Amino acid sequence: MDIYDISFFLSTMWVGPFWIAMLIYPEHEMTEKLMQGPWFFLGPIAIWYLLSFSDLSGLIGLISDTLNPSTALQGLADLLGTKPGASAAWAHMVAGDIFVTRWIWKRCIEAKCDKWISFVSIFFGIMLMPLGLGINLILVRK
Repeated sequence: MDIYDISFFLSTMWVGPFWIAMLIYPEHEMTEKLMQGPWFFLGPIAIWYLLSFSDLSGLIGLISDTLNPSTALQGLADLLGTKPGASAAWAHMVAGDIFVTRWIWKRCIEAKCDKWISFVSIFFGIMLMPLGLGINLILVRK
């Protein structure tokens, strides 16, 4: 197990308690307190920064590749095909997923929507974020 395996595991596990709180106890005061600050996404963001800036050559290569439209996609594919690139991208995705899921959760609370709508929206907010967001936008009326 190397640093990239560990970072993948940590970024995934970081969001778990926040997601479970929103999913199982959406209206509990502890969930409200837990979701007030930035802690729900700071772990994966910190991991992304650490991974991205620990390999500056990969970051510089990605930036130089994106300056040329004909090499941009291949440069990204090359970077994502490495453990550092894939684990950094994963931390980035997890941070985005929990951030959007928090918005979904808050919207469900404010709209006082049915529990099943809240559950399904929040569940898919992490598992397949665009699907969770779509479900929430279609089914939650404010």
